[in-house]
Amino acid sequence: MDARIMDGFSGQRMFVLSPEAYSPYMRHPLIRRMYLTDVGYFPHAARHFRERSEGISEYILLFCTEGRGQVTIGGKTVSLHENEAFCIPRGMSHSYGADDEDPWSILWVHFAGTDTGLFPLGEMKAIRFESEHAVERLSFLFSLLFRVLRANYTEGNFIYISEVLMLILAETYYREKKNSASEENRHVTEMIRFMQANMHRSLTLKELCGRFSLSRSYVHAAFQNQTGRSPMAFFSDQKMRRACALLRSTGLGVQEIAAQLGYQDPLYFSRAFRKAIGLSPTAYRANQDVK
Repeated sequence: MDARIMDGFSGQRMFVLSPEAYSPYMRHPLIRRMYLTDVGYFPHAARHFRERSEGISEYILLFCTEGRGQVTIGGKTVSLHENEAFCIPRGMSHSYGADDEDPWSILWVHFAGTDTGLFPLGEMKAIRFESEHAVERLSFLFSLLFRVLRANYTEGNFIYISEVLMLILAETYYREKKNSASEENRHVTEMIRFMQANMHRSLTLKELCGRFSLSRSYVHAAFQNQTGRSPMAFFSDQKMRRACALLRSTGLGVQEIAAQLGYQDPLYFSRAFRKAIGLSPTAYRANQDVK
Protein backbone atom coordinates (compact mmCIF):
# COMPACT_ATOMS: atom_id res chain seq x y z
CA MET A 1 0.00 0.00 0.00
CA ASP A 2 1.25 3.50 -0.81
CA ALA A 3 2.39 5.57 2.14
CA ARG A 4 0.08 8.27 3.43
CA ILE A 5 1.16 11.88 2.91
CA MET A 6 0.43 15.16 4.68
CA ASP A 7 0.77 17.60 1.78
CA GLY A 8 2.46 18.11 -1.57
CA PHE A 9 -0.59 17.71 -3.83
CA SER A 10 -0.65 18.98 -7.40
CA GLY A 11 -2.35 22.38 -7.52
CA GLN A 12 -2.40 22.85 -3.77
CA ARG A 13 -2.34 26.25 -2.08
CA MET A 14 -1.05 26.67 1.44
CA PHE A 15 0.05 29.45 3.77
CA VAL A 16 1.69 28.79 7.14
CA LEU A 17 2.25 31.86 9.29
CA SER A 18 4.97 31.97 11.91
CA PRO A 19 4.03 33.68 15.20
CA GLU A 20 6.44 36.45 14.27
CA ALA A 21 4.19 37.35 11.33
CA TYR A 22 1.14 38.25 13.42
CA SER A 23 2.40 38.74 16.99
CA PRO A 24 3.20 42.45 16.45
CA TYR A 25 -0.51 43.07 15.80
CA MET A 26 -2.08 40.93 18.52
CA ARG A 27 -2.84 43.92 20.73
CA HIS A 28 -5.42 45.10 18.25
CA PRO A 29 -8.90 43.97 19.48
CA LEU A 30 -10.13 43.09 16.00
CA ILE A 31 -7.14 40.85 15.33
CA ARG A 32 -6.91 38.97 18.61
CA ARG A 33 -10.61 38.11 18.43
CA MET A 34 -9.98 35.80 15.44
CA TYR A 35 -6.76 35.02 13.58
CA LEU A 36 -5.41 32.18 11.47
CA THR A 37 -2.08 30.38 11.63
CA ASP A 38 -2.45 28.07 8.60
CA VAL A 39 -4.78 27.87 5.62
CA GLY A 40 -4.79 25.75 2.50
CA TYR A 41 -6.48 23.93 -0.32
CA PHE A 42 -5.63 20.33 -1.22
CA PRO A 43 -7.30 19.24 -4.51
CA HIS A 44 -7.88 15.54 -5.20
CA ALA A 45 -5.70 14.74 -2.21
CA ALA A 46 -5.15 10.99 -2.71
CA ARG A 47 -3.53 9.29 0.30
CA HIS A 48 -3.84 12.48 2.36
CA PHE A 49 -3.60 11.71 6.07
CA ARG A 50 -2.82 13.68 9.22
CA GLU A 51 -2.61 12.44 12.81
CA ARG A 52 -1.95 14.48 15.94
CA SER A 53 -2.04 12.46 19.14
CA GLU A 54 -1.84 15.59 21.32
CA GLY A 55 -3.99 17.85 19.17
CA ILE A 56 -2.93 21.43 18.48
CA SER A 57 -3.58 24.78 20.14
CA GLU A 58 -5.82 26.01 17.29
CA TYR A 59 -9.19 24.94 15.93
CA ILE A 60 -9.18 23.24 12.53
CA LEU A 61 -12.02 23.76 10.08
CA LEU A 62 -12.17 21.29 7.19
CA PHE A 63 -14.46 21.95 4.23
CA CYS A 64 -14.79 19.10 1.73
CA THR A 65 -15.47 20.44 -1.78
CA GLU A 66 -15.28 17.10 -3.62
CA GLY A 67 -14.96 13.40 -2.84
CA ARG A 68 -14.98 12.21 0.74
CA GLY A 69 -12.80 11.50 3.75
CA GLN A 70 -12.94 10.62 7.43
CA VAL A 71 -12.24 12.43 10.69
CA THR A 72 -11.55 10.42 13.85
CA ILE A 73 -11.88 12.29 17.13
CA GLY A 74 -13.23 11.61 20.59
CA GLY A 75 -13.39 7.87 19.96
CA LYS A 76 -15.62 8.12 16.90
CA THR A 77 -15.11 8.40 13.16
CA VAL A 78 -17.17 10.85 11.11
CA SER A 79 -17.40 10.63 7.33
CA LEU A 80 -17.04 13.93 5.53
CA HIS A 81 -18.61 14.22 2.07
CA GLU A 82 -18.81 16.85 -0.65
CA ASN A 83 -20.19 20.19 0.60
CA GLU A 84 -19.71 19.28 4.26
CA ALA A 85 -17.60 20.95 6.93
CA PHE A 86 -16.19 19.71 10.24
CA CYS A 87 -14.42 21.58 13.03
CA ILE A 88 -11.80 19.84 15.16
CA PRO A 89 -11.61 21.50 18.60
CA ARG A 90 -8.26 22.61 19.87
CA GLY A 91 -6.29 20.34 22.15
CA MET A 92 -8.03 17.13 21.09
CA SER A 93 -6.30 14.05 19.74
CA HIS A 94 -7.43 13.47 16.18
CA SER A 95 -6.68 12.12 12.75
CA TYR A 96 -8.20 12.71 9.34
CA GLY A 97 -7.62 11.56 5.82
CA ALA A 98 -8.95 11.13 2.31
CA ASP A 99 -11.03 8.16 1.25
CA ASP A 100 -9.05 5.57 -0.73
CA GLU A 101 -11.61 5.22 -3.52
CA ASP A 102 -12.89 8.80 -3.79
CA PRO A 103 -10.27 11.10 -2.23
CA TRP A 104 -11.45 14.46 -1.09
CA SER A 105 -10.56 17.99 -2.10
CA ILE A 106 -10.51 20.15 1.01
CA LEU A 107 -10.23 23.74 2.05
CA TRP A 108 -8.89 24.01 5.58
CA VAL A 109 -7.88 26.64 8.10
CA HIS A 110 -6.28 26.62 11.55
CA PHE A 111 -7.48 29.50 13.70
CA ALA A 112 -7.70 30.82 17.25
CA GLY A 113 -8.86 33.95 19.06
CA THR A 114 -10.83 35.37 21.94
CA ASP A 115 -14.15 35.16 20.05
CA THR A 116 -14.02 31.47 19.14
CA GLY A 117 -16.40 30.83 22.05
CA LEU A 118 -19.14 32.63 20.14
CA PHE A 119 -19.45 29.65 17.81
CA PRO A 120 -20.39 26.01 18.60
CA LEU A 121 -16.97 24.69 17.61
CA GLY A 122 -17.13 21.71 19.95
CA GLU A 123 -20.13 19.99 18.35
CA MET A 124 -17.91 17.53 16.46
CA LYS A 125 -20.40 16.75 13.74
CA ALA A 126 -20.47 17.22 9.98
CA ILE A 127 -22.30 20.35 8.83
CA ARG A 128 -23.86 20.05 5.40
CA PHE A 129 -24.35 22.98 3.03
CA GLU A 130 -27.54 22.25 1.10
CA SER A 131 -27.54 25.47 -0.92
CA GLU A 132 -25.30 25.85 -3.97
CA HIS A 133 -25.05 29.54 -3.11
CA ALA A 134 -23.79 28.73 0.41
CA VAL A 135 -21.03 26.57 -1.08
CA GLU A 136 -20.09 29.36 -3.48
CA ARG A 137 -20.01 31.90 -0.65
CA LEU A 138 -17.77 29.74 1.52
CA SER A 139 -15.38 29.02 -1.36
CA PHE A 140 -15.25 32.73 -2.16
CA LEU A 141 -14.43 33.59 1.46
CA PHE A 142 -11.51 31.15 1.42
CA SER A 143 -10.32 32.73 -1.83
CA LEU A 144 -10.27 36.09 -0.04
CA LEU A 145 -7.96 34.62 2.62
CA PHE A 146 -5.57 33.36 -0.04
CA ARG A 147 -5.65 36.71 -1.81
CA VAL A 148 -4.84 38.82 1.24
CA LEU A 149 -2.12 36.41 2.40
CA ARG A 150 -0.33 36.93 -0.90
CA ALA A 151 -0.08 40.64 0.02
CA ASN A 152 1.97 42.31 2.74
CA TYR A 153 1.58 41.31 6.38
CA THR A 154 0.16 44.56 7.72
CA GLU A 155 -2.18 45.41 10.56
CA GLY A 156 -4.90 46.28 8.07
CA ASN A 157 -4.59 42.95 6.29
CA PHE A 158 -4.73 41.02 9.56
CA ILE A 159 -7.90 42.92 10.52
CA TYR A 160 -9.34 41.92 7.15
CA ILE A 161 -8.38 38.28 7.76
CA SER A 162 -10.13 38.39 11.14
CA GLU A 163 -13.35 39.64 9.57
CA VAL A 164 -13.25 37.02 6.79
CA LEU A 165 -12.72 34.26 9.36
CA MET A 166 -15.76 35.49 11.28
CA LEU A 167 -17.80 35.36 8.07
CA ILE A 168 -16.61 31.82 7.33
CA LEU A 169 -17.75 30.66 10.78
CA ALA A 170 -21.02 32.60 10.54
CA GLU A 171 -21.70 31.00 7.14
CA THR A 172 -20.94 27.57 8.56
CA TYR A 173 -22.88 27.78 11.81
CA TYR A 174 -25.41 30.58 11.74
CA ARG A 175 -26.53 31.61 8.27
CA GLU A 176 -29.92 30.06 7.56
CA LYS A 177 -29.58 26.87 5.55
CA LYS A 178 -32.19 24.47 4.22
CA ASN A 179 -31.51 21.91 6.93
CA SER A 180 -30.92 24.33 9.80
CA ALA A 181 -34.55 25.28 10.44
CA SER A 182 -36.96 22.68 11.69
CA GLU A 183 -39.95 21.72 9.58
CA GLU A 184 -42.17 23.35 12.18
CA ASN A 185 -40.19 26.57 11.99
CA ARG A 186 -40.45 26.63 8.20
CA HIS A 187 -44.20 26.05 8.33
CA VAL A 188 -44.71 28.92 10.78
CA THR A 189 -42.48 31.23 8.72
CA GLU A 190 -44.53 30.47 5.60
CA MET A 191 -47.80 31.05 7.44
CA ILE A 192 -46.58 34.36 8.87
CA ARG A 193 -45.65 35.53 5.38
CA PHE A 194 -49.13 34.54 4.20
CA MET A 195 -50.65 36.52 7.07
CA GLN A 196 -48.59 39.59 6.23
CA ALA A 197 -49.77 39.43 2.62
CA ASN A 198 -53.39 39.23 3.78
CA MET A 199 -53.61 41.94 6.42
CA HIS A 200 -56.55 43.43 4.51
CA ARG A 201 -58.66 40.31 5.07
CA SER A 202 -60.44 38.64 7.93
CA LEU A 203 -58.40 35.44 7.88
CA THR A 204 -59.71 32.38 9.74
CA LEU A 205 -57.83 29.46 11.28
CA LYS A 206 -59.75 27.09 9.00
CA GLU A 207 -58.58 28.97 5.92
CA LEU A 208 -54.98 29.11 7.18
CA CYS A 209 -54.90 25.36 7.83
CA GLY A 210 -56.47 24.61 4.46
CA ARG A 211 -54.04 26.87 2.63
CA PHE A 212 -51.08 24.83 3.94
CA SER A 213 -52.84 21.44 4.26
CA LEU A 214 -52.08 21.25 7.98
CA SER A 215 -54.28 20.21 10.88
CA ARG A 216 -55.67 22.71 13.37
CA SER A 217 -53.90 21.03 16.26
CA TYR A 218 -50.55 21.12 14.47
CA VAL A 219 -50.87 24.79 13.46
CA HIS A 220 -51.93 25.81 16.96
CA ALA A 221 -49.05 23.89 18.61
CA ALA A 222 -46.52 25.12 16.06
CA PHE A 223 -47.41 28.78 16.65
CA GLN A 224 -47.33 28.33 20.41
CA ASN A 225 -43.88 26.74 20.17
CA GLN A 226 -42.40 29.28 17.76
CA THR A 227 -44.10 32.54 18.80
CA GLY A 228 -45.68 31.92 22.20
CA ARG A 229 -49.06 32.90 20.72
CA SER A 230 -51.97 31.14 19.06
CA PRO A 231 -52.11 31.70 15.28
CA MET A 232 -55.11 34.01 15.36
CA ALA A 233 -53.77 35.96 18.34
CA PHE A 234 -50.50 36.38 16.44
CA PHE A 235 -52.41 37.58 13.35
CA SER A 236 -54.33 40.07 15.47
CA ASP A 237 -51.08 41.34 17.02
CA GLN A 238 -49.63 41.86 13.55
CA LYS A 239 -52.70 43.86 12.54
CA MET A 240 -52.38 46.06 15.61
CA ARG A 241 -48.70 46.68 14.81
CA ARG A 242 -49.69 47.69 11.30
CA ALA A 243 -52.44 49.93 12.68
CA CYS A 244 -49.92 51.69 14.94
CA ALA A 245 -47.62 52.28 11.98
CA LEU A 246 -50.47 53.73 9.91
CA LEU A 247 -51.58 55.98 12.75
CA ARG A 248 -48.04 57.29 13.18
CA SER A 249 -47.09 57.76 9.55
CA THR A 250 -50.29 58.59 7.65
CA GLY A 251 -53.27 60.89 7.90
CA LEU A 252 -55.78 58.11 7.32
CA GLY A 253 -58.87 58.15 9.47
CA VAL A 254 -59.65 55.38 11.94
CA GLN A 255 -62.41 54.04 9.67
CA GLU A 256 -60.01 53.89 6.69
CA ILE A 257 -57.34 52.11 8.72
CA ALA A 258 -59.91 49.64 10.02
CA ALA A 259 -61.00 48.88 6.43
CA GLN A 260 -57.38 48.40 5.29
CA LEU A 261 -56.93 45.81 8.03
CA GLY A 262 -60.08 43.84 7.25
CA TYR A 263 -62.33 45.24 9.99
CA GLN A 264 -65.80 46.01 8.61
CA ASP A 265 -66.89 47.58 11.88
CA PRO A 266 -64.61 50.50 12.93
CA LEU A 267 -66.03 50.42 16.46
CA TYR A 268 -65.00 46.78 16.82
CA PHE A 269 -61.56 47.73 15.50
CA SER A 270 -61.29 50.56 18.04
CA ARG A 271 -62.20 48.21 20.90
CA ALA A 272 -59.66 45.63 19.73
CA PHE A 273 -57.00 48.33 19.38
CA ARG A 274 -57.65 49.68 22.89
CA LYS A 275 -57.48 46.17 24.35
CA ALA A 276 -54.16 45.46 22.64
CA ILE A 277 -52.42 48.85 22.96
CA GLY A 278 -54.09 50.38 26.02
CA LEU A 279 -55.28 53.49 24.16
CA SER A 280 -57.93 54.24 21.59
CA PRO A 281 -56.64 54.81 18.04
CA THR A 282 -57.37 58.53 18.33
CA ALA A 283 -55.58 58.82 21.68
CA TYR A 284 -52.63 56.82 20.38
CA ARG A 285 -52.22 59.19 17.40
CA ALA A 286 -52.53 62.25 19.64
CA ASN A 287 -49.89 60.83 21.96
CA GLN A 288 -47.53 60.37 19.03
CA ASP A 289 -48.11 63.95 17.90
CA VAL A 290 -47.14 65.23 21.35
CA LYS A 291 -43.84 63.37 21.19
